[in-house]
Amino acid sequence: MRVTVVGAGVIGLSCAVRLVEAGHGVSVIGRERTSGTTSAVAGGFWFPYLAEPRDRVTAWAAETFGELARLAEEEPEAGVRMVHGTQHNPEADLWWAAPLTDLTVTEGRAEFTAPIAEMPVYLPWLERRVTEAGGSITTGTVDDLASLDADVVVNATGLGSRELVGDTSLYPVQGQIVVLGPGATEEWLEADGDAPSYVFPRGGDTVIGGTSVPHAWDQSPDPRTAERILADASAAVPEIANADVRAHLVGLRPARPSVRLEREGRVVHCYGHGGAGVTLSWGCAAEVVELVSGQPTQR
Repeated sequence: MRVTVVGAGVIGLSCAVRLVEAGHGVSVIGRERTSGTTSAVAGGFWFPYLAEPRDRVTAWAAETFGELARLAEEEPEAGVRMVHGTQHNPEADLWWAAPLTDLTVTEGRAEFTAPIAEMPVYLPWLERRVTEAGGSITTGTVDDLASLDADVVVNATGLGSRELVGDTSLYPVQGQIVVLGPGATEEWLEADGDAPSYVFPRGGDTVIGGTSVPHAWDQSPDPRTAERILADASAAVPEIANADVRAHLVGLRPARPSVRLEREGRVVHCYGHGGAGVTLSWGCAAEVVELVSGQPTQR
């Protein structure tokens, strides 16, 4: 079929890869490309944050874990690597942890190894996967899904679906990060309401954060928040204290009471992944292929 994917973030591009591999003619339209997308601000660490419902998220996250682990081992050019780390003060029910092969839980901490994607490398790699397989990617604005000349349209517009399809259940959860040069060797995470602290070593850089502020639309980095992020991260992981600061960034996570992944006429909706776009990407993409093709895929 002729499939148009609207949205060129990690969800849209992952869907496009799987669709073109399934034999469909795929064109991607993105309002922004790579560095301009919400996905570009993502830390890239596999962790199902702000995504529901748990049963579906668990399945999508597990499938994505497997694919990211494969990429880390077999396709290093993708910018994915396996990183050992610690989550401090984890929730009592580690409902998402089934794919972890080395999980150890002690008082106040959980240690495990999980994939992390270096987004400035991973997003262009996904684009190449699409175009080298015969798909196309263009930049443009779509105001009406019904106007697109395609057999099936995949709506992967994230927060843009609030206006595009009138979904007022979507809302932003603001996240501010600081991008440092390389320094850390292990992941460090401690969730704390609207001020989670984390250090994500991605190979070519280190991402530290952050914030989690619902219904905040401002995308301007706050200097005081940046100071707090730097202080917390340096106290937790001293080896990054002298790393060079490369960027201050703010992204808006597309949150919703539950991920919307369903077919509505000739439109397949796939948005509302909260802070788990990378974490759910390949699992959701496989389900999108099923909805487009009308039959289950082997996986």
